[in-house]
Amino acid sequence: MKKAPITKSGFERIKRELEHLKTVVVPENVRDIETARAHGDISENAEYAAAKERQAFIHGKIQELENNLATSEIIDLKRLSTDRIVFGASVTIEDVEKGGNITYQLVGPHESDIGRNKISVTSPLGKALVGKTVGDTARVKAPGGTREFEIVAIFIAAED
Repeated sequence: MKKAPITKSGFERIKRELEHLKTVVVPENVRDIETARAHGDISENAEYAAAKERQAFIHGKIQELENNLATSEIIDLKRLSTDRIVFGASVTIEDVEKGGNITYQLVGPHESDIGRNKISVTSPLGKALVGKTVGDTARVKAPGGTREFEIVAIFIAAED
């Protein structure tokens, strides 16, 4: 089984989410099911049906997070070089056509979050950036055509 790279902070974030589900969300859901069951006939009880549906979702999420942890390999960012773009590196790129800079951190698929500017090394942009150096141009095929990004800076950011 191939392990997916993950940062220590990403691994810890998944562990915290899993612990929260197991210790807070599951017990709340069990209480919701018991309360709904106390209202009588469960065959026509919308509260009961909703709580059972939520239970299935919660258990699915728990399995997903446990699988993510089991298939992850923590990579020590302190050992990374900033000569080339690699997993864990943060990179500032400039859109050649539109201008403007943006900084992303390349992370594993289990911790990518575009809202936090964390993109997966397996994404099209991530794949195009890996191995590049400052001054190189990365080309990414997008629905609107090929886009070009110039590598402005490579650095290792402190883990959050």
